[in-house]
Amino acid sequence: MVASRNLNVSWRNTAPPDFGHAMLEYFAFDPEYTNLNHGSYGSLPLPVIEACRVLDSEAESNPDRWIKFSYLPRLTTVRQRVAAGIGAKAEECVLVPNTSHGISTVLRNIEWQKDDIIVVFNTTYNSVASTAQFLSDIPPRPLVSKLTLVFPTTPSKVITQFREHLKHLPRKNGQKVVAIIDSIISMPAILLPWKEIVQVCKEEDVMSLIDAAHSIGQEPNLDLNKADPDFWISNLHKWSYAKRSCAVLYVPLRNQHLIKTTFPTSASYLSPSEHSTSNNFVEQFDWWATIDFVPYLSVATALDFRQWLGGEEKINTYCRRVAIQGSKRLAEILGTTATIMDPTGEMTLNMVNVQLPLSRGLQPRTAVFDKMKDKMILERKIFAPIFFLEETGWWTRCSAQIWTEVADFEKLGHNLLSICSEVVHELGAEEAKVKSKL
Repeated sequence: MVASRNLNVSWRNTAPPDFGHAMLEYFAFDPEYTNLNHGSYGSLPLPVIEACRVLDSEAESNPDRWIKFSYLPRLTTVRQRVAAGIGAKAEECVLVPNTSHGISTVLRNIEWQKDDIIVVFNTTYNSVASTAQFLSDIPPRPLVSKLTLVFPTTPSKVITQFREHLKHLPRKNGQKVVAIIDSIISMPAILLPWKEIVQVCKEEDVMSLIDAAHSIGQEPNLDLNKADPDFWISNLHKWSYAKRSCAVLYVPLRNQHLIKTTFPTSASYLSPSEHSTSNNFVEQFDWWATIDFVPYLSVATALDFRQWLGGEEKINTYCRRVAIQGSKRLAEILGTTATIMDPTGEMTLNMVNVQLPLSRGLQPRTAVFDKMKDKMILERKIFAPIFFLEETGWWTRCSAQIWTEVADFEKLGHNLLSICSEVVHELGAEEAKVKSKL
C-alpha cells in the first residue's frame, strides 16, 4: 500500500530498471492487485505522488502566497511544456479538470440555432453524448445526428462512412455543424483516423471537436499545428502520469473568440457590451474558481519522469508490444481467437480488446456487469473493464503499461475463465429461482 512505500524513491540520478514488473517499485499499487485498467483513471508514479505532497505542503503553509504568487508561473510553464509536446502554441492551450469538462465548455459556448447539427458516433463517450443530447433537448434545440460504426472495421471504411454521413445531413445556409470525433474510442479501444477525418470536416464545412481523452501519453506524433482541428481535448492524468484529474484544452487562435466563458464563468470574463477587442482566453482559464491546482502542476514532474524513463517512443513501443502480445495470449486462454477486433493492428495502440466466452444473449446485462466487476476487483484483485457490442457480444478491454508483462494477461485470462463460468451458473440459478415462483 502507499502508506508503506518510500515516496522518496531514487530516480533522477539513477538509471531506470527494465520495463515490466521491475517498474512496479515506482508505483503505489497494492502488491496483491493486478491493474489492467490504467486507461480509465491513470496510475500515479511514486515520484509524482511525492511532488504532489510537496506542492500540497507549500500551498497549505501559506495559501495567500500560493494563490497570489506561486501557482501561476508554474502553471504557465506546464502549459508551455504540454503545448510543445502536442505541436501547438502555448497561448492555444489551457488546462481544465478533465476531457468531459473541456468538451462541455466548447459545446456550451457555441451559440446554437434551431437548424444546427451536432454529429456524434455510437461510440461517443457517454457523458459527451449526454451533453450533446441535453443541448438538443433545450431551446433552440440543435439536432443530434448519430453515425453508427460496426466492428471490426478499417480506417478507410471509417473515413468513407463519415464522409457519406456528412453528405446526407440536411444542410442550410448559415448553419453550424459540429462533429464530435474520438481520437481513440474508449470501448472498444480503437484508434480512429481522426486526422484524416478533420480534413473531411474542412472539406464539408464542418467544425471538428476531437475527444482525445486517451491520446496524450499513448498516441505518437501528435502535431496539432499540422492536423489543425477546431478544438482538441486530452486528459493528462490517463496516460501521462499526472495526478487525476487534469486535461489540456486546445483552441487555435482562429477559434478563441468562440470560447467566451469558462464554466463557471471567470471574473476575467469580457462582456460583448464592453466592445473589447482583446483576447483573454488564457487569462480566463488561469483562474475561474478556487480549485486544487496540484493536479495541474503535477504535470511537470510527470513529464520529467517520462523523460527519465527514456521518452515517449520507448514507453509506447514497449506498451504496444505487450498489449498486442498479451491480447493474443488472452484470446488463446479464453478460446476466443475467432473474432479479432483489429485484425491488421493499425487501429491498436496500448489498449486492446479481447472477446469473452459469454453468450450474446446472457441476461440481464446489468447483472453481468455487476457480477464481473465484483468478482474481479473484490475477489480476485485483478481488473479489466468489460463491455457489450450488439454485433459480437461481450468483450474486455486491457491496458498495457510499463509495469505490465504478458504474464498479467495470462493471469487475467485464467481468472476470467472461472469468473465467466460462475456468472453463467449464478444467473442461470437466479433465473430458475424466479421461474419457480411464477
